[in-house]
Amino acid sequence: MKRLALTGVILRHHYLEKHRVLSISVDLVTTLNIAALGGVQYAYTPPAILSRLGCEEGSPLRQIMEAFPYISPQLKYSGLTKQEREGLPAKEKPVTMNKANSPRTKSAQTDPTKAARKHESMNNRSYAIPFPGSMNSSEDDTPPFPDAEVSSLALDNKPGAQMHYTYYPASKPHGGHPNPFSQTLIVFLNGLMMPRSSWDPAMRSFLEKRIAGRLPYPALLSYDRYGQGDSDPDPDDEHPPPSHGHDAISAVKALKQFTLQIWRDHLDINKPTHYPCLIFVCNSIGCALARLFAQCYPGTVSGLLFLDSIMANSDYQDIWPDPDAPDFNPHTLPEGVTEDEVRSTREKYRRMFHPDVPSQEGLSRRNLPRLLPYADAPKLEGYLGRGPYLTVVGHDWETFAEQSYTGTMKTPKVLTMTYANPAWRRYNEGLCRITDEGKAIGPITAVRCGHFIQQDDPRFVSDEMRRMWVGLGRSLIFEGHVA
Repeated sequence: MKRLALTGVILRHHYLEKHRVLSISVDLVTTLNIAALGGVQYAYTPPAILSRLGCEEGSPLRQIMEAFPYISPQLKYSGLTKQEREGLPAKEKPVTMNKANSPRTKSAQTDPTKAARKHESMNNRSYAIPFPGSMNSSEDDTPPFPDAEVSSLALDNKPGAQMHYTYYPASKPHGGHPNPFSQTLIVFLNGLMMPRSSWDPAMRSFLEKRIAGRLPYPALLSYDRYGQGDSDPDPDDEHPPPSHGHDAISAVKALKQFTLQIWRDHLDINKPTHYPCLIFVCNSIGCALARLFAQCYPGTVSGLLFLDSIMANSDYQDIWPDPDAPDFNPHTLPEGVTEDEVRSTREKYRRMFHPDVPSQEGLSRRNLPRLLPYADAPKLEGYLGRGPYLTVVGHDWETFAEQSYTGTMKTPKVLTMTYANPAWRRYNEGLCRITDEGKAIGPITAVRCGHFIQQDDPRFVSDEMRRMWVGLGRSLIFEGHVA
């Protein structure tokens, strides 16, 4: 196999500083061997160096470099001799840095609200928003915005019911440059109370930013589960909604069949030889479904973005003190809170969120605490047997408390701040341990967002999706999952 090793200079990566709370500002000399593409190993080198070395436009090296403009920080000083490393200026000394355990990331986990507000202050950039038909045919112009396919299908094993979806195809090769994400599918998983349309702004924002940067992007898919949004009820449910018609495992199996058919239909192949590399962007119970999917189908999921996950092992009464318990001490209550207020809050949460409460879509949570008894286990196996990349996001404590008070629950803010928010935070901390060390980021806070983060700040969601590409893109390309 031919090996092409080149020397390059990587400029300051504001992208990484902004999106992984890391600062990588280096001049470096490196020799890299990245994933085989077409039987040749290529090395990443920026355009100025490529031009000096005579690598013309359209060459294979140019194509892979422009298709994947990022580099793993672990590789930034490979190829330097000890003498060369010691000769670097002090501010450019090589530092081994684990993405999920760097000092700045640890400080972000200690004070997630401060870190998230800093992230937001750095994110007030505007992007050109392309629309279909607004571009001319010049190759130098921004590619056109893709048309969404809004349609439905019936599962092969359940032909009597339609599941509705929104699908954006992966970007096409542009200017001779391949799309390294053409075999990747991002799937958006709803909570119980939000249909697939809740993801539309985040999906558009993600695509707008990729297109504005002339960067390749994968296919995107949102859908309504059986009995949700525009989709028909599950034909196997015995009782009309609200009901306990089917459980989470049934929903996971339907998701597997659904994504398989979507992939088959859009590849125009009756029997695809492989399954897509999946990335799940999930809210609420969608996070639990993503975990169960990764457990049931190991090796299929490469990335997970959890947006205020359901506490799958909770009955939502146990997060509040029980005034009727024999060992209850009323002096432990926050100042100004009465036993009756706590008792009323427990009852409201029992009626609304207890696993025994049926759902309008027919998805039962009765056995969810048994299916996922721990926040931090089991460990998930992703693509190539490695843990998936994971970002865990929690709601803004103040915003959630305000929404819980002004909404139908009328929960006193002091109770939410004292009991519910800390319990959710502990659960999110556990979720960060379900993948390999160094693969998880979080818990981080979605500033000014309540439980439905994709509704409150779709731009934040698209930014977190882009942030995940830093590690995930390297995994998909360098480890061989390319078109």
